[in-house]
Amino acid sequence: MINLSGLNPPQRDAVTILSGPLLVLAGAGTGKTRVITYRMANLIAHGIRPDRILSVTFTNKAAREMRERALSLIGRQFKLRPEVSTFHAWCVRVLRDDIDALGYPKKFAIYDRGDQESAARTALRDIRLGDGAMKPGDLVNRISRWKMQGIQDFEASSHTETDFDFLAAMAYKKYQKQLRASGAVDFDDLLLLTVRLFQDHPSILQKNQARYDHVQIDEYQDTNGVQFRLIQSLVLPHKNLCVVGDDDQSIYGWRGAEVEHIIRFGDHFPGTRTVRLENNYRCTTDILACANRLVKHNRERHNKTLIAHKKSVSGVRLQVFDDEASEAENVVQEIAYLIQELGVKPKQVAILFRTNEQPRLFEQELRRLKIPYQLVGGQSFFDRREIRDLMAYLKAIDSPKDEVSLLRIINTPTRGIGETTTEKVIQNAVKKGISFWEMVPEAATAGMIPAKALTALHGFQGLLKRYADDMQQNPRQLAELSRRLMQEINYESEISKQYKEEAQQEARRNILEEFINSIGLYVEKNANASLSGFLESMALLDRDEVSEKDDKNGNDCVRLMTLHSAKGLEFPRVYLVGMEEGFLPHKRSIDEDTEKAIAEERRLAYVGITRAMDHLTLTRAKARMKWGKRRESVPSRFLYEMQEEPGQPLPEEHISKDESSNGSGGQSGPPAAGGFTPRSTVPATISRPATEEPNEFERPPF
Repeated sequence: MINLSGLNPPQRDAVTILSGPLLVLAGAGTGKTRVITYRMANLIAHGIRPDRILSVTFTNKAAREMRERALSLIGRQFKLRPEVSTFHAWCVRVLRDDIDALGYPKKFAIYDRGDQESAARTALRDIRLGDGAMKPGDLVNRISRWKMQGIQDFEASSHTETDFDFLAAMAYKKYQKQLRASGAVDFDDLLLLTVRLFQDHPSILQKNQARYDHVQIDEYQDTNGVQFRLIQSLVLPHKNLCVVGDDDQSIYGWRGAEVEHIIRFGDHFPGTRTVRLENNYRCTTDILACANRLVKHNRERHNKTLIAHKKSVSGVRLQVFDDEASEAENVVQEIAYLIQELGVKPKQVAILFRTNEQPRLFEQELRRLKIPYQLVGGQSFFDRREIRDLMAYLKAIDSPKDEVSLLRIINTPTRGIGETTTEKVIQNAVKKGISFWEMVPEAATAGMIPAKALTALHGFQGLLKRYADDMQQNPRQLAELSRRLMQEINYESEISKQYKEEAQQEARRNILEEFINSIGLYVEKNANASLSGFLESMALLDRDEVSEKDDKNGNDCVRLMTLHSAKGLEFPRVYLVGMEEGFLPHKRSIDEDTEKAIAEERRLAYVGITRAMDHLTLTRAKARMKWGKRRESVPSRFLYEMQEEPGQPLPEEHISKDESSNGSGGQSGPPAAGGFTPRSTVPATISRPATEEPNEFERPPF
């Protein structure tokens, strides 16, 4: 039996309920991962075969953490392991076995965002709609929302309310037809096609139901309609479903998440037992009091109040500045003081904001004061042109029908195949319902392809086929073969063409080296490595998370991130900036003027507040520049809602430009209640904590 003495009573209750539907309401910082992993270990200790347990979460990082913790509890002597996966990775495994029942090849390609937008552009052209009328990205977003609701391409026309939707529904059919013809699926298809597979083929559903005796779902508040249907169908025979989540942290409505799934869990699964985890080991009493008062203004929620286990080292502050420039200057000067004078590590500080345009001024100031920082959610390594080109080569090698990838690199680097020739071939291929390569001989006979271009096409097709054979026969040499491919196509010439400066060219070469290294690492970690497997692992990466490489290297820098990106993280010191109407809550939610829209913004503010472990500073500006004119700002309604006395704002520290600058180039101390204090003084509002790191004796390790 496993030792449960390290769990508090509610955690122990959740871990020892081993059958039937179970709802674990796990507030911020209450140890939900600890509960899920201990519960897995306890199921195994009670005789459940490890491989009969499925635990599903939303990110690869969370899945890895859950897997490692479970193995440390049950021991690594077990040959059979619990299946711990993301929703999308689990669906890929199901589809690889049986997607041919839906008419797709088992070796299907998974389109990323760039591929999707290329397919969307073609679909818009097919319905005679250019980029000016509808952007490919907007079409992809609309299709994604339909798919998350479980609406297929042939059903979309009956779910239209606007002219935009009507046109998007027409394009959706063309888009989906193109994907099917290319033997490809997009990220949302992974879920939607699994639901279709289960609905249309009961024997395949029964086969998957029979694989598991127990199912656990982490972050249940983030599930969308399609994920809910998958879960519901999978546990139908036994009802042994444990879900863990927090309705107060449901912030992904724009991705299709439906908070009603966790609020109505008991209605969906009769006989549900509910356990509330309310002991918070992350935040201080003052921080948690603000969070509790704020979120109680949401009507549709499970009743719970988090209890702090850490005393406050400083109160929650609200600082008010004349304008956005003053806000950025003062916050960054204060951070500089903390780092230079108090020895705070940059990585212990986070600046959180609601919208992507807010960090510009903060970045400017951080650079000016030479403070290391990372803007989380900037351009992904895999979104760079060079990486997208090489990924397209590998996709075209792996799946010759993948025309989106093929068309990206058919003349990159230049090989004498012009756009006119390519367009003629593809248009005729679409009309005849055949692939690009199937159309080439017919187009050549009809005189559509000049002799020089035809020679280049044959050479290009031969190159792809040769590397496909080599990579299939020598999967352990994937990295070396990819490096050789780069040399053979002379990708160096493309870098020289795109970037004129030697420093830029060298940076791109380093990026390509890192990409080849990533292939090598994949091969090292996978005994059954293959090109298809590598491409699949890339498609399922968590692109919007703080990079693991940075974490492993102990990247000591201030983090700038949106509130959405910050979920699941924690920092000793947090600055939540821009606490104004129009930012938080966001203007779109105010314009929508519904209780549901504002409730999600309130939960977003709650998530931001509960990222702070010891120190929380809220800031707002009295006025901001909008369309070239200075306009007064309105304090966020949430500042009133988190005050002890209803209807009263939090006590404000007003810091004007005159008070916050003494001409020393930002080298003075941080702002106190009345402005700056000399460097030799540690202001009352910036107290020196006993420790910036979590105290392991005060806070259980989860």
